[in-house]
Amino acid sequence: MLSIKIVCVGKIKEKALKELCNEYLKRLSKYAKMEIIELEDEKLPQNLNDAEIQKIKQIESNKLKEKLIKIGKSTIFFLDLKGKEYSSDAFSKKIEDLTTYGTSTLVFVIGGSLGMTDELLNTSENKICFSSMTFPHQLIRVFLLEQLFRAFKMINHETYHH
Repeated sequence: MLSIKIVCVGKIKEKALKELCNEYLKRLSKYAKMEIIELEDEKLPQNLNDAEIQKIKQIESNKLKEKLIKIGKSTIFFLDLKGKEYSSDAFSKKIEDLTTYGTSTLVFVIGGSLGMTDELLNTSENKICFSSMTFPHQLIRVFLLEQLFRAFKMINHETYHH
């Protein structure tokens, strides 16, 4: 069975968002072995300057890099504002193609609220942007889970609202 790991910096604190994530994880369990790995985020000082932003991005990116090394062989997707925007159809096709041609583990990486270093982002050609609009950081996890669920419904020719 396909394994999907979502590696995130930070935890979801809002009860409603946690419940929504859990609902999508339950639905997705029919299609893949799901795992969410939460890494501790760095506390942001009151007045951030550029040097502090870079330092925090580096610390969080190092944590992500260490976790990705431990996960091992996989296809990695970084969620990044400079990434490719997919339609739901195109995203579904990408997932289907990867699973058809031998990928057994997909890893989706959601960095901290300040983003990830270019060094880390350059370790994979797969970068996804859900929108150029700004959303609460924790909401992106819900978007990802919903789009994964939608993709599997499409791949399996199952009805899902349009």
